[in-house]
Amino acid sequence: MEGIDISKIDTINVGIVGHIDHGKTTLLQRLSGKWADTHSEELKRGITIKLGYADAIVREEGGKLTIDPKSEGKIVRYITFVDAPGHEMLMATMLSGAAIIDAAILVIAANEGIKPQTQEHLVALKAKGIKNVIIVQNKIDLVNREGAIANYEEIKKFVRGTVAENAPIIPISAQQNVNLDMIVKELCNIKIVKPSVDEKPIFLVARSFDINKPGTKISELHGGVLGGALKKGRLKVGDIIEIKPGYSFKKHDQYFYTPVRSKIVSMQKGDYPITEAFPGGSLAIETELDPSLTKADALSGGVVSLEGVLPEITEKIGLRYNLFKEVFGTGKHEIVGGLKVNEMLMLSLNTSITVGTITKISKDFAELILKIPVVPLKGESVGIARNLNGHWRLIGFGTIE
Repeated sequence: MEGIDISKIDTINVGIVGHIDHGKTTLLQRLSGKWADTHSEELKRGITIKLGYADAIVREEGGKLTIDPKSEGKIVRYITFVDAPGHEMLMATMLSGAAIIDAAILVIAANEGIKPQTQEHLVALKAKGIKNVIIVQNKIDLVNREGAIANYEEIKKFVRGTVAENAPIIPISAQQNVNLDMIVKELCNIKIVKPSVDEKPIFLVARSFDINKPGTKISELHGGVLGGALKKGRLKVGDIIEIKPGYSFKKHDQYFYTPVRSKIVSMQKGDYPITEAFPGGSLAIETELDPSLTKADALSGGVVSLEGVLPEITEKIGLRYNLFKEVFGTGKHEIVGGLKVNEMLMLSLNTSITVGTITKISKDFAELILKIPVVPLKGESVGIARNLNGHWRLIGFGTIE
C-alpha cells in the first residue's frame, strides 16, 4: 500500500444502522476485515457506547469491484464505515454517527423482519438529512424462498413514502459471505455532492482520545487526538485550530465551557498518514493538546475550525421544526402530540447531544434554553427527541435559525 495518497481518493462515509442483533457488526467485519471497536461493558453507562469505525479500499480488477486488500487493481473509492449501535437506549449515539455520514446501509434480518429500532433508525436518517440508503436483507440463509419473498414485500411496504422508498434491497448472508459484492457495487454507485474545499473548514468531533500507553517517556508522548469528519473546507498539518464548546469544568455546582486552541501536528485517514485533509471519510487529528483534555471522549461533540471562524457558543437557540405523525421505536402506534412551553427535549445537532427547555413556541418555530451550550451553525439539521416512559424517542427534526 506504499505510495497511496489517500487524501486524493474519492471518499465516502457510510453508516451501518439497524436493529440490535440483525448482523451489523458481522457485515462490517466482512466488508472491511475489521471488527469495529464498539459495544463493551459500557452498556452500564446508558448511552455512552461508542461508534465503531473501519475502512476499505475498493478496487477494480478484471472488470469486477473488490475490497480484497491483496488486490492491486485500480482504486475506485475509499470507504469509511461507521457502526452505529442498534440498542434502543443508544439512540443519541446513533444520531451522533448519522451527523458524519454521507450514506447508510440499513440492515434488516430476513428471519426477524421490521423491528422497532429499524423504524427508529430510518426516521433518524431522515432527521439528519441522509438521502442515500442501501437496504440489506441479511441472514437470507436462515429462511426459505417463501420467507425471503415475504420479508422482501414487508420491506417494500415499510419504506413506502420514506427517504428509502427507492433504495436498492440486497439479499445477503454476512455470515456466509453471500452477495456482499452487490453491496460494494451499490456503494460505488452512490453520487455525493462534495462541498467546496475553499469554504471555511468545519470538522465535527465524534471521538477524542489519549493514544499514549501507560509508562510512555515524556519525550515520546503524543498530544490529544480528535476523531470525526471534515464536512467542508480543508485542514492541513501546521494549522492553528479552535475547538468549541471546548473544555468543560465545574465551579459552584455549575458547568462552564472554554474554547480550546491548538496546532495540528499530524493527521490520518484510517491507517494512512496525510498532510492535507478534504471532506469525505473519517479523519483523526493529532494536536498539541495535553492528552488529559481529550481522553475518554472529553471533547466529542465539539466543532473544529481555524482560529476565529466559528460563531460564539450559545445556550439559546431558535429551531424551525417538523414533527413526525407518530412515535417510532416503541412498537405501538403513538401519536406525536404538539410541543409545549417548558417541555424538555433532547436535541442532536452535529455530533453533540444536549437537552433544552422550550421557552417560546409558535406553529413551526421554537426557542430553547440549553443545558450544554452548542456551536450554532445556521441551517444545521437537528434531531428532536422526547422522553417517553424513561426513553428518549425521536419525534421530529429541525434546522437552526
